[in-house]
Amino acid sequence: MPEPLMKPLDDIRVLSVTVFLAGPFLSMTLARFGAEVIKVEMPGTGDPVRSSGPFHGPKGISKDRQTEDDLSIRFLKRSEGVKSVTLNLKDPEGRRMFLELAKQSDVLIENLSPGSMIKLGLGYDDVAAVNPGIVYCSIAGYGQTGPYKDLPAHDHQIQAMSGIMDMNGAGDGPPTRIGVFVGDLVTPLYCAYSILGALRHKEKTGEGQYLDASMIDTLATLMFMEPMEHILADGLPVRAGNDARDNATGLYRLSDGDVIITVGTPTRLNALFSALGAPDTLDDPRFRTSELRLENITALRATIQKHLSGYTCTEAISLLEAVGVPIARVRTLREAVDDPHFRDRETLKPMYRQDSTEPIEPGIVSGFPIRFSSGNLPKLEGGAKLGHHNEEVFKKLLDLDSDTLADLKDRGVI
Repeated sequence: MPEPLMKPLDDIRVLSVTVFLAGPFLSMTLARFGAEVIKVEMPGTGDPVRSSGPFHGPKGISKDRQTEDDLSIRFLKRSEGVKSVTLNLKDPEGRRMFLELAKQSDVLIENLSPGSMIKLGLGYDDVAAVNPGIVYCSIAGYGQTGPYKDLPAHDHQIQAMSGIMDMNGAGDGPPTRIGVFVGDLVTPLYCAYSILGALRHKEKTGEGQYLDASMIDTLATLMFMEPMEHILADGLPVRAGNDARDNATGLYRLSDGDVIITVGTPTRLNALFSALGAPDTLDDPRFRTSELRLENITALRATIQKHLSGYTCTEAISLLEAVGVPIARVRTLREAVDDPHFRDRETLKPMYRQDSTEPIEPGIVSGFPIRFSSGNLPKLEGGAKLGHHNEEVFKKLLDLDSDTLADLKDRGVI
């Protein structure tokens, strides 16, 4: 018997005017919970990510687009479960149609350049005039206010400006960008639960509202979950690479690979050295107190490294796990992708596209990392062709017939 599906947002309609990553990731996150998400794209071109390879089509995977049916792999990954319609929002008729869609929606999300929707006559005030209960969420690099609001920004610039790059990388090396687009990915998660909070507020009061999300604010929020102001005041290294700033936790090289070990307390240090056959190490005058260990942290790490060097990863993991010292081998990306744990929990899943039931090979998309006891979240199909849902959406929500849609297409409105 199939497990029940859980669609807590199946009565929510979301209008999405989003491009690149942050906005589409928010769209997909809401779709995972069963919301109907309608992505509005420019006729003929659509989201710029659509032109970014590699592509999948009738001839398989290719670096360049081979046929009109080819879809960007990046777009497929970022648009699961999202419907695509085309509307020229610069056209008066396209604007009128958009506002009619907005009137019938619960949420509107956009991540165009600040002020772009206002210039189109589709800002929050314009939409709220026809739908006072709308929850309208804007995502921008620096937000809609402040001295930097008009600066162009992608994740690279946000990481640089936020200070998070200064925290990342080796102490004797340059600042280093975090490998994933952390600003583009974490900001939409903040937005998702802010939207849910705004919808709950609307249930209680009937009021919609405007949400102003800033990627740089998100990264600052993440950084200062740690006592960064004290780290700066105490003169500790901001950039510590794979090591902790104030203890011997860090990366150690073994005979067949690298491991990360967490030894931030005397108890764990004693357990580690006892397991490695050197139980009296902390009696060394350099290591007797936390202050002395911090002063001599390089020597302490070198001592740990010396005792570990002859072990394989498997031997060290077995030895230290037995005494309660957290340790893990640093795996390659390929090893992580092939881990059956992720397939068993559907954290990583086969990739599909909305016009086919066959999985894309090779192709992997992210699942949802939380499991619910009430049932499974719906399994989303991949991204759609540009305008794939024009007929469905415009007929259903705007009551337009096929002849009218054909005329709108000829005039470049859709």
